[in-house]
Amino acid sequence: MKVTRREALLMIGFGLLGCQPPIKREVTPTPVGEMPLPTPTLRSEVSLEEALTRRRSIREFTAEGLTSTEISQLLWAAQGITDLRGFRTAPSAGALYPLELYVATGEGVYHYLPQGHNLAVLSPEDVRLGLWEAGLKQDALREAPVIIVIAAVYARTEGKYGSRAEQYVHLEAGHAAQNILLQATALDLGAVPIGAFYDQKVQEVLALPSDHEPLYLIPVGHPR
Repeated sequence: MKVTRREALLMIGFGLLGCQPPIKREVTPTPVGEMPLPTPTLRSEVSLEEALTRRRSIREFTAEGLTSTEISQLLWAAQGITDLRGFRTAPSAGALYPLELYVATGEGVYHYLPQGHNLAVLSPEDVRLGLWEAGLKQDALREAPVIIVIAAVYARTEGKYGSRAEQYVHLEAGHAAQNILLQATALDLGAVPIGAFYDQKVQEVLALPSDHEPLYLIPVGHPR
């Protein structure tokens, strides 16, 4: 039986494992195509203060889908490159950027590529029902037209920070998730961060490499 990182840490805490699991080798998902995203907007009529005030966890959505422009803006807010040196919208310990973003829509599964601001097309299948089941059948996952998945490759940070890497990666995931939530608010969209799910099942549904470990599911849509 496969043991996820979160489960392994719990088992270690209870003395059920005698040593840390080995660091997994990173394998990049194989795309079946690539598509450019619209250029993100750098100014809006919604101030940061207004977005902070209006942000709420939204769990009910209409059937209206998101445009490519809206998806582009959300992904850019989470991990977009904002500096010629490669720095991004969310801070990262050592600028190592261990996070990977995946997007599930009715049209397929996509992997966000910050370099070039593109989407790699991984599958034409609609896997949202599978994510709903992996996410303990929470209604928000069933209703949302788009589900953004934040995954982490811990090895990128472990090489430099060792035992502190886990904490740094989780902090970074929080930064990226909050950016998505605030950007959704500024776009008059609704979103909710979900951390309750079966890790291995999410990996299987999205066909993720074993070292791309999911940390957040964020359903996004038009509030109902």
